[in-house]
Amino acid sequence: MRYFNTSGPNIPEQHYTLFREDLILTGLTLVERDRYFTIWAPRQTGKSTYFRQLNERLTQTEYKVAQFNFENYKGTSQESLLAELVAAFQKMGYNLGAAHSFSDFSVAVQQQEVGKVVLIFDEVEGLNPDLFGQFLHTIRNLYHSRQDHCLKSVILVGVSNIVGVAEDNASPFNIADNLNVPYFTDVETAELLHQHELETGQHFEPRVIQKISEITANQPGLVNGFAYQLVARNKDKALINYQDYLAVEEWYLTEAIDKNFANILKQARAFRPFIESLLFTDIEIPFRIDREAIKVLHTNGLIRKGEGGNVQFWVPYYKKRLHDVFYPYTNGEKDRISATIYAADFFLPDGQLNLDLLIDSYKAYAKRRGFGVFREKDEQGKFTSIKEAGLIYSFETFLAAFVQQTGGKSYREASTGLGKSDLLLNIQGREFIVEAKKYYGFAQFEKGKNQLAYYASRLGLSKAVYLVFTPNHLRYPPPVVEGNEVLNSVEIRTYLVDYDEEKDFE
Repeated sequence: MRYFNTSGPNIPEQHYTLFREDLILTGLTLVERDRYFTIWAPRQTGKSTYFRQLNERLTQTEYKVAQFNFENYKGTSQESLLAELVAAFQKMGYNLGAAHSFSDFSVAVQQQEVGKVVLIFDEVEGLNPDLFGQFLHTIRNLYHSRQDHCLKSVILVGVSNIVGVAEDNASPFNIADNLNVPYFTDVETAELLHQHELETGQHFEPRVIQKISEITANQPGLVNGFAYQLVARNKDKALINYQDYLAVEEWYLTEAIDKNFANILKQARAFRPFIESLLFTDIEIPFRIDREAIKVLHTNGLIRKGEGGNVQFWVPYYKKRLHDVFYPYTNGEKDRISATIYAADFFLPDGQLNLDLLIDSYKAYAKRRGFGVFREKDEQGKFTSIKEAGLIYSFETFLAAFVQQTGGKSYREASTGLGKSDLLLNIQGREFIVEAKKYYGFAQFEKGKNQLAYYASRLGLSKAVYLVFTPNHLRYPPPVVEGNEVLNSVEIRTYLVDYDEEKDFE
């Protein structure tokens, strides 16, 4: 019986596999046109699976294909690399003789006038940096004479260094010949899960399929990972439901050791203020690949070019984990707050939550405590996090303490949007969504309110809380007030939290 693959390329006989025919045809067309091209994409996008499928299709025709994986080649020598290249040609029926230099290898290849050869180099950034330039120069020379010898196409597959190759104007690997391997679409994710349903009779509740697509952004590796965990934990269930999904999401967010996220976290820490501006503000940052933070975070799969040409988080799962990583767990505030809360005081006689009283209590706490305690410092005592992070973490800590006292639950909505802190609260069987943000202007204020109504409506919720931090040195237009209004059939309750930009961050 096949299963969801969570490491390495897919083997169709063993794993549920999508054959992306349009992508395969695109690759075949590039090869048939004797193009040397790159396949660049972040990890877990299915690159290895794709080029293996392309390899199989090519070998069914007149092409001979050799694959190399440079993942652990940083310490390799020129002699070792050339020996492997020569051996690969030998297996395909070409005798290149002894190549002691890249020049020898180039000359030997150019003497092979018969046949069609394709070389695929995976994890190309793993090659010894001292050899990479020589290797690329050799491939460039062979490209210019490819009509006269057997090496018709070379494919470089990688994550980061490929960007540098593509930017080299003298290189045959120009940006026009980069084959993009996109994440799955919603339809493709559903199709992959449907393979399991057909083969086993076990089904996924439609909402589960939707949530997998949302939190993973249809990243192939994560889609398979979530599906694998759901199936492994629910072997005897005919229908995998939403509660089963939430259990897996909780595991991914709090327990899973994910090497890909570990790499993303390393990069994110190097650009923490930039990441926090995406997490906690409505500031729109134009996507410009030459900006170092954008280039690094994009090539590692954390951000992408979104609506309006601005930076956007790519995978909500990564966004959620980064939010939790930067959270100041060590300040002890949640315990202090919990000790002062008697949950019964915050409910009306009919069992409804008294939101006005809850928010008034938070305002009093914020006024008394300020926000500096929610900003982390380095060893020299300098703040490493931005002010907006302190605002959001303050409110979320207060909410978390309250929810804990009620025996309720809170979890973050899967959204790639920026400046959003959408929390779903489940208190005594009632669900509602909360968004907290800083005031940046009336346009952003109104836009955020309408987005909140949209998300609540999509989730089937009739009420939502919109909490906006308002610096007291600004003047606000008349519509910026507390109160209730109905948008998109959702009752939005707006609260304003007044604070002092200087005093409250001391």
